Amino acid sequence: MSRPTTKEMLLSASQESYETMMSLSLKLKHPQQNFSFIVTDKMTQVHWLRDKNLRDVLIHLHEWHLLVLHWIKANQAGQAASFFPTPYNWRTYGGLNQEFVLKHQETSLEQAKVLLAGSHKDMLELIETFSDEALFTKQYFTWTGTTTLGSYFVSSLPSHYDWAIKKMKYQLKADKSIG
Repeated sequence: MSRPTTKEMLLSASQESYETMMSLSLKLKHPQQNFSFIVTDKMTQVHWLRDKNLRDVLIHLHEWHLLVLHWIKANQAGQAASFFPTPYNWRTYGGLNQEFVLKHQETSLEQAKVLLAGSHKDMLELIETFSDEALFTKQYFTWTGTTTLGSYFVSSLPSHYDWAIKKMKYQLKADKSIG
């Protein structure tokens, strides 16, 4: 699927990817257990080791929704807010991702699903409030820097869901090999 460039494309891609992801999650043999797929040398990104189970993945998505929601609402209210909370930035956000995992160790998989469903809905509702121009014109808002507001939504919705789908597919493959 190509990268969304309109509000309708963004809403559609977000919902389709969300539904695909949640449908795949139902196919996992042991969704409550830690992932059993083998992390290879080619899997160099930190998330392959950070996210131990489906809950960790869903919580990661939810927490990134909250980052976007907070950032947009604060800036719309005239409160200059950076995307990441202090002390994090685009070079150091890996530590924040780890904090999300630690913060939710007592969160159940079912709670994670409810939290994600709620933040997904909030994100789609917020998208609805913006025009195509506001979403996809570079520097339409001063607080988005050199990019578009829509790119933040794309990254935290369909693109992030595609990342989660990839992880689930690895686990589904591992489930089949185990029998």
